[in-house]
Amino acid sequence: MISTEVLTRMIMAGQGKEPADLVIKNIGLLDIITGQVTVTDIAIVGDRIVGTHETYEGKVTIDGTGRFAVPGFIDTHLHIESSLVTPHEFDRCVLPYGVTTVLCDPHEIANVLGSEGIQYFLDSAEQTIMDVRINLSSCVPATPFETAGAQLEIEDLLPFRSHHKVVGLAEMMNFPGVLNADPGIMAKLIAYQDGHIDGHAPLLLGLGLNGYLAAGIRTDHEATSAAEAREKLRKGMAILIREGSVSKDLEALAEILDENTSSFVALCTDDRNPLDIAEEGHLDSSIRRLIARGCPLHHVYRAASHSAARIFGLKDRGILGSGYRADIAILDSLEDCRVSDVISAGRLVTPELFDTRNPVAPVGLTSVKAKPIAADAFITEPKPGQNRVPVIGVKPGLILTFREEAALASTDFGLQPDFEEDVIKVAVIERHGKNGNIGRSFVKGFGLKRGAIASSVGHDSHNITVVGATDADMALAVNRLIELGGGFVVANEGQITAELALPIAGLMSPKPFEEVAHDLHILREAAKVLDCVLPEPFLQVAFLALPVIPHLKLTDRGLFDVDKFDFVD
Repeated sequence: MISTEVLTRMIMAGQGKEPADLVIKNIGLLDIITGQVTVTDIAIVGDRIVGTHETYEGKVTIDGTGRFAVPGFIDTHLHIESSLVTPHEFDRCVLPYGVTTVLCDPHEIANVLGSEGIQYFLDSAEQTIMDVRINLSSCVPATPFETAGAQLEIEDLLPFRSHHKVVGLAEMMNFPGVLNADPGIMAKLIAYQDGHIDGHAPLLLGLGLNGYLAAGIRTDHEATSAAEAREKLRKGMAILIREGSVSKDLEALAEILDENTSSFVALCTDDRNPLDIAEEGHLDSSIRRLIARGCPLHHVYRAASHSAARIFGLKDRGILGSGYRADIAILDSLEDCRVSDVISAGRLVTPELFDTRNPVAPVGLTSVKAKPIAADAFITEPKPGQNRVPVIGVKPGLILTFREEAALASTDFGLQPDFEEDVIKVAVIERHGKNGNIGRSFVKGFGLKRGAIASSVGHDSHNITVVGATDADMALAVNRLIELGGGFVVANEGQITAELALPIAGLMSPKPFEEVAHDLHILREAAKVLDCVLPEPFLQVAFLALPVIPHLKLTDRGLFDVDKFDFVD
C-alpha cells in the first residue's frame, strides 16, 4: 500500500511544486485514444506517472527529443515455459522489447509438477522486473485421454486465488467438458464466476459458442480466421490476436482490428522461443506487422496496451496519463515500433536493474522418469488385411492438424514410412513414471527423409514426442533425451547431431537466453539436414500431442479424434 508521504509527493510533483523522481523530456507522446502526438515532458514519482506537461523538473532526466512514448505492451496470453528459459531469463529477454506486463498461464509446468510448478512461477513473479501476472491453470490435465504428471482440481487452485499476482482462471481448454457440464470443470467455473475466466475455443461457433460463453468465459486466443473472430466479437468475446513461434494467426486476423474493435482486441504470443525473439522481436513485431497491413496506428497501440489492461481488469495501466502506472516504451519510430528505452514501474530498464532480483531455485530437475527404449518399440503392426491408416497432417504456422490417410507398405518390422508421400512415424512416450504407455501413429508434413527429432515439450501433458524416418534413430533420440532430463534432440544415422537440455521440469533451460537461442539455431540447422521443411519443427512436434486442438492428435494412449473427442478405432 502506498504511504501518505509518497502520495503527497506524487500530488506535489504532478503540480510542478517539487521535482519528480524521473522526467522524460521533450518526448512525442502518442495519445492512444485520439491518435494525436504531443511533444511534452512525462513526470514520474515512484512507479506512477504524475503528469504530462512541458516544464517538469526531475532528479533524473531522459532526453526524449525526436522519440515517441507509448504505453508499455501487455502480452495477454503466454506460457513462459515455451520460451524454454526460466521466468528470470524471460524477463531479461523480453522486457527490453517494451513488454512490461504479461498474463502467464503456467499450464505446462503445472502438468508436470502440479501445485509446485505454480508456486515456482508465483515466487519468480515476485522477483521479475516486468509485471508477471498469473492465470491459474484450469485444465491439468487438459483431457482424461493422456497421462500427465499431475492433476489439479479446484481444491488445489483455491489456495492461490488470493495471491496478489493472480488474475483469474486460465484458458478453459476442455470446451467439450464445459458444454457437457463435466463436474470437475463446473466446480472451477463456479468458483470463478466473480472473476476472470480465460477462453480457449478453436473453431467453436453457433449454439456451442453460446453455451461456452454462458459459463462466463470472456476471451479467446484460438481464432484462426476473421469470420470466426468476428462472430466471437459480436457475442461479446475479446479476441487476442496470436502470433507465436508455431501458431501464427496475425495474417488471418489483421483485418478485424479497426477503430470499431480495437477496444475489444488485444495481442498475445502464446508460445515464442528466444531464437524467434532475437530474429523478429516480441509484441513489437506484431505491432509493426499490423501497422504495415494498414491497421490504424493508434488503435494497434491501444490493443497492445489499454485494451489488454481493460480486458484483464488491470485498471492502473495502459494509458500515459497522470495516476497511471509508469510502464512506458520509448520508440525511435511509431510506424516501425523500434524500442530504444523502456520504463518499467518507473524504473529505466538497464542490465544492472536485472541484477537487483533475488534468484529462485529451480524445480522439477528429475521429472523425466521414462526408461530407455528399444527400436522395436516403434513397430506399428497393420490390422489384418488392411494397410490404409489415418495420418496426422501438419501445416507450417498452425497447431491445428488434419486427418489424412495413407496406404503403407508392411514388412516384418510392421508398417513402413512412405518418404515419397512425406509420411513418417510419430510416437508419444509417457515420461512421468506412471504407466510406460507408448502411442504410435504416422504424420505428414515434416519432410523428413532420414533421422529423428525428439522433444520432452509435448503439449499439454509433456510426454516425450518423437518423429522419425527410422526406428533406430527414434530410439537413439529418445534415450538421449532421457539422459538429458528433458529437452530437444536430433539424431541422424546413428549419431546425435544436436541437442538442447531442458532439465527444469523437462521444459526449461537454466542457461542465459542467448545460449538457448544459439542452441536452437544449431538444432534447426540439424533438422534441415534431415530435409525437414518446417521453419519451427520442435514446437511443431510439441503440439502433435495436444488433444484439445482439432483435428487429429496422438497421446501416449493412442490416436485421438478431437472432433469426436474420442480415440480412433
